[in-house]
Amino acid sequence: MAQSVVVQVGQCGNQIGCRFWDLALREHAAVNKKGIYDEALSSFFRNVDTRPGTGEEVDIPVDSRSTIRSLKARAVLIDMEEGVVNELLQGPLRDVFDQKQLITDVSGSGNNWAVGNKVYGAQFREKILERLRVTAEHCDSLQCFFLIHSMGGGTGSGLGTFVLRLLEDEFPDVHRFVMALYPSAEDDVVTSPYNSVLAMRELTEHADCVLPIENQALVDIVNKINHAAALGKSVRSQTTLSSSHGCLKGQEKPFDTMNNIVANLMLNMTSSSRFEGSLNVDLNEITMNLVPFPRLHYLVSSLTPLYALADVALPPRRLDQMFSDAFSKENQLLRVDPRRSLYLACALMVRGNVQLSDVRRNIERLKPSLHFVDWNEEGWKTGLCSVPPVGYPHSLLALANNTCVKHTFADIQERFARLYRRKAHLHHYTDVEGMELSCFTEAASSLASVIEEYNQLDRNKGQLAGDIPRLTIAT
Repeated sequence: MAQSVVVQVGQCGNQIGCRFWDLALREHAAVNKKGIYDEALSSFFRNVDTRPGTGEEVDIPVDSRSTIRSLKARAVLIDMEEGVVNELLQGPLRDVFDQKQLITDVSGSGNNWAVGNKVYGAQFREKILERLRVTAEHCDSLQCFFLIHSMGGGTGSGLGTFVLRLLEDEFPDVHRFVMALYPSAEDDVVTSPYNSVLAMRELTEHADCVLPIENQALVDIVNKINHAAALGKSVRSQTTLSSSHGCLKGQEKPFDTMNNIVANLMLNMTSSSRFEGSLNVDLNEITMNLVPFPRLHYLVSSLTPLYALADVALPPRRLDQMFSDAFSKENQLLRVDPRRSLYLACALMVRGNVQLSDVRRNIERLKPSLHFVDWNEEGWKTGLCSVPPVGYPHSLLALANNTCVKHTFADIQERFARLYRRKAHLHHYTDVEGMELSCFTEAASSLASVIEEYNQLDRNKGQLAGDIPRLTIAT
């Protein structure tokens, strides 16, 4: 069984990572009743024992007789403000991490990409590398890195993308998946457009696959869940999407449900690497099947169901509705409508007791309403994992390489341009050593070229891949 490492950077990255580890443990506990350290657990957790009298940790290999001693997450936690990490270490998950996995500071990056990338990147480079190497050495077969960070803040965007480049340099053959949280137009960080565009250039050049998630889309989904509750419907609490502060010390926070949604995206995406299924999808197959052009590796994601009612069990007829919901704009984790744009490829990752015939029937039912490029009309990847999420009979994650993502990028581009035309707040960035105005113009140019490549695909509908200029086809 291959292993994956999660790298959490910044406040947002660590809050989402915290929810992922908590919910992943719940899933494994629901399946692994005997407390055996199996291959499913080994994909994201080490089984550690401490030698008597030495304090030295040793890894216990996967074995049918190996009981769970002390699980340690395959993770590196980085934050230049130590608040969230300290909360985690005082909460129920404190034994899943140790000081060797943590890198913290106290002052933060001041919502400045340059401070996170140039200052803290240089200061903590060797320490980050050491943590990454040690974590990788504990893996028998390292499959990929998951990097979780926000785009609007300074540490998440700046240090997060610095770590991304380190991963490429140090582990060039290991795939890099990025969960990037994009700020909404009403974001209270005035410099978030700068941070987002500067980070976008790094994601375009150094990631293998990016799953952009928009903050406002998460807010809309939470409002939808709250609206159901306001109508007198009892939203089932014992599910992985239910709001809970379980892994952090203190009271439940308003963004816990939003973080749960992103954590569930990771749970469903990694389900095939953690559990058995009749048609498992290797994580590296996602990039192979969904990224036809190297730079256009941004995937639009949607989840269904988003919640379940306590007094209503999902009847079989809801299965078809689940597939329809996955393509509706209300279930997207970006505020876009993929049905109105062009699909380059699509993956359906199904969990629970669902037959392949059900998946094929729904694909044939939905295909006429979806616009696929002519040279990849059969560009569907399907995964079936037999283990459902906790509290649901089945679930579906749809990942689409769709040109609709350009609308999110264009909004960021416009907000960036409004600030940059006035040269507002630029001195906070250029005062940082190694940060020049050219960094802004080059980042803006990179984003503009990505948007133009998506526009070009829309304009060239019907042409063969070989007839499309400028785009390099991935091999």
